[in-house]
Amino acid sequence: MEKPNVLILCTGNSCRSQMAEGILRHAAGDMLEVYSAGSHPTGSVHPLAVAVLKEIGIDLSGHTSKQMNEFMDRKITTVITVCGKADQACPMFPGQVNRHHWGFDDPAHASGTEAEIVEAFRRVRDQIKLVFEAYAAGFREARQIPS
Repeated sequence: MEKPNVLILCTGNSCRSQMAEGILRHAAGDMLEVYSAGSHPTGSVHPLAVAVLKEIGIDLSGHTSKQMNEFMDRKITTVITVCGKADQACPMFPGQVNRHHWGFDDPAHASGTEAEIVEAFRRVRDQIKLVFEAYAAGFREARQIPS
């Protein structure tokens, strides 16, 4: 059976969607094909997004920031937006069955000391981890796949 394709979208594809992609890939194992993209990609993954995921054993160092239109020719089963602007800009993808919006603060806009900014990235990472691990667990349970 073909694995469902999940596309996670935000505006810049540098922080939230990248963290969600890494976390969902890690949590879902080989149950899902997981991608991320942006409506207006920045061209790079934020170094603090890479750093805070490394803290929990997930490597984003090979990730790149991608444009959502790159995925228009793929059968995307589920689209998940993680910021309001991407939710508003999100087109329908061929084969799309599900669409979810789970908004998270953008840690790239955090201000304060370096420690406060890193803590903002960790907070958003932990929120994303909670939601996307639950999503993977629900998917596994619905398909009756042993963990």
